[in-house]
Amino acid sequence: MIRPGSEAELAEAVRDADGPLSLRGGGTRGPLPDGTPITTSGLTGIVLHDPAALTLVVRAGTPLDEIDEVLRGANQRLAFEPMDHRGILGTTGTPTIGGVVAANVSGPRRVLVGAARDHLLGLRFVDGEGTVVKNGGRVMKNVTGYDLARLVAGSRGALGAITEVALKVLPGAETCASLVARGLDDAAAVRAMSAALGTPYEVTGAAHDPQAAGGARTVLRIEGFAPSVAYRARALAEVLKPHGDWQIEDDREAVRAEWRGIRDAAPFHGSTGDLWRVSVRPSEAAGLAARAGAAQVFYDWGGGLVWLRTGAGDDLRARLGRHDGHATLVRAAPDTHERLHTLQPEPLALQKLTRGLRDKFDPRGILAA
Repeated sequence: MIRPGSEAELAEAVRDADGPLSLRGGGTRGPLPDGTPITTSGLTGIVLHDPAALTLVVRAGTPLDEIDEVLRGANQRLAFEPMDHRGILGTTGTPTIGGVVAANVSGPRRVLVGAARDHLLGLRFVDGEGTVVKNGGRVMKNVTGYDLARLVAGSRGALGAITEVALKVLPGAETCASLVARGLDDAAAVRAMSAALGTPYEVTGAAHDPQAAGGARTVLRIEGFAPSVAYRARALAEVLKPHGDWQIEDDREAVRAEWRGIRDAAPFHGSTGDLWRVSVRPSEAAGLAARAGAAQVFYDWGGGLVWLRTGAGDDLRARLGRHDGHATLVRAAPDTHERLHTLQPEPLALQKLTRGLRDKFDPRGILAA
């Protein structure tokens, strides 16, 4: 395992490589490509935190727990609430901010505040030739080269090894509450979640578990100052009466714990079988889940994200057929990942564009991804 202690050492390791490098951060996600293992976990530390400017600059290998602790001290947070994959994958290690940005990992609050890349102000990375590239800035007013930073976010290391990120952070929430309805079928739950997200009450999470203990459970989250949360929860329950009987749960710690579980796909922890996540238009979500014939289903992002647990080796994409979305294989045996591909195969035109970008940033094909 190559573990550079600085950006310069990482760049040198890439320049000296004579075969594929298997890039990783804290080792919590999989599967990892073949190649010489190289990790950014040695690049740690917060470079800059300016609470007044809502700005955080941090090295890629810095653990998320360390970042969360610093931000809590300033009553701030990473608003896109990145999930922790260890529960669904059975992995160990420590989630790092570089891995989060490289995979564009985002949680339930994405429905309101956007994805990880939407909070990225700039970054530094080492491309496949060992060149250090700096893009974007460290403040929200500086958006020079913003698109390149967004391009690298979500590229899973295929364009370069991220060494430092600059992020916009947001104030923390004083309290939170959930509105809960029981017994809705999948289509009715998606309609209710869509209606809630279309109100002015700033719903920050919308999820549905058809197989929850005690019956199907649809959950909506509201956050903010206590008086505002109480008012908006009551008003939203009134608006949603045509969609069911809604109860307000306002135990802050219990609500936060449930949403951490939703963020981390807790219903699938300890389960067996393959696990897929499908991004789809909410209006198509229930029909897609019905076609899947999955052993277990869970809806997040108001129905825009559907988690599906299938039998080992099942080709879910073939079962779903053509649809307006994409299916990612999150958990499966290595041979299944190889046979079905982790990511949704791209159309030919997009494959050509992707190949062109990789040839530009990694002409030697050093960065296995």
